[in-house]
Amino acid sequence: MSSAIMESQTSNVRSIRLTFSTAEEVHDGLESAVQELIEAAVEDGNCGIRVTRLEPGAYTVALDDSVPFGETYEDIAA
Repeated sequence: MSSAIMESQTSNVRSIRLTFSTAEEVHDGLESAVQELIEAAVEDGNCGIRVTRLEPGAYTVALDDSVPFGETYEDIAA
């Protein structure tokens, strides 16, 4: 059983915050969030997806106008 927490930031999902309690959950959880946002990116047609590691176990997956359509970038927050 996964203890990942997904929290959509808006009703028209443009950003998802995820929190994981174990490292094993991270890959599948991020993959699921990216897949969810791909649909929104296709509808938008002008943006890609940015995955940002906020701190250990905490990530944001979001549509981002600075990322080219069809691409996913990864960042680590400073």
